[in-house]
Amino acid sequence: MIRFLAFVGLLAALPAQADIVTPNRTIRAKELISPTDLVQEPGEMPGVYGHPAEVVGYEARVTLYPGRPIRAGDVVPPAVVDRNDLVSLVFVHSGLTITADGRALGRGAVGDTIRVMNLSSRTTLSGRILADGRIEVN
Repeated sequence: MIRFLAFVGLLAALPAQADIVTPNRTIRAKELISPTDLVQEPGEMPGVYGHPAEVVGYEARVTLYPGRPIRAGDVVPPAVVDRNDLVSLVFVHSGLTITADGRALGRGAVGDTIRVMNLSSRTTLSGRILADGRIEVN
């Protein structure tokens, strides 16, 4: 019984092995990450991704280099709207819907708030990016 408890205590003292995700090629900023771009290596490091599925489909925020672990701040959801894109501005209130043409003054993913310019009035507004690429302004 004592040997068993000593064995269990020894196992509890050992750190659990985890995996880290690294790129197998240089991935430039704003580039989408695909499954073929990643390698899973043994190791343990706080603040890095441990499984390729957590990173696939995201966009590199900074340049990612082969062999270096991918940290949590290195990837972001893919951008739906780029700077200077022509977008539709949508205002919805109490059943009234107003649409206008606009130009994106920033870049962002679904749910991000960016500045946009109404092309008719040249007014700068802030709006939230919708899944279809339209900008909801209030």
